[in-house]
Amino acid sequence: MMVRSTRARPFAKAALAAATALMLSGCLDSVQRPSVVANVNAAPDLPGGGSEDFVVNVGRRTYFREAATDLDSVAKDTLDKQAEWLKRYPRWKVKIQGFADDPGSKEANVSVSTKRAQSVRAYLVAQGVSPDRIYAKGYGRERLVRDCADLSCKSQNRRVITNLEGDRDL
Repeated sequence: MMVRSTRARPFAKAALAAATALMLSGCLDSVQRPSVVANVNAAPDLPGGGSEDFVVNVGRRTYFREAATDLDSVAKDTLDKQAEWLKRYPRWKVKIQGFADDPGSKEANVSVSTKRAQSVRAYLVAQGVSPDRIYAKGYGRERLVRDCADLSCKSQNRRVITNLEGDRDL
């Protein structure tokens, strides 16, 4: 039989009270709490739309087939959500970053990644996002998600990432 100390009870009560307070604080409106920024390089979250909301609820990545620069239906669905969000929160600018992991030279990968970024930019502009708010750049094979020979791995590197920017600090 286990004997419990009466001295531990005040601590347990205090811990229970603290845990309850923490749980209840989760019920506060998100405007009253600071948001966690998913990307430390992104502009900070502000009430009425922020980088965490964009990443979690909209999505910032679009993927491409090998050597392709055209948008498939999955990419267009993501970009439609991005365009809607960007029109709702016009204070945000975006940096479109294209990446590649395709056969060919460094120059060829920079070229295809630039064309991918420009394709995403053009689509967002066609959906009504001001071109003055969008900067696009291709990085080629820089910043690979994974460096491997397997196709499923390489396909993760054939992407465009839409990053929110508070100001054009690119």
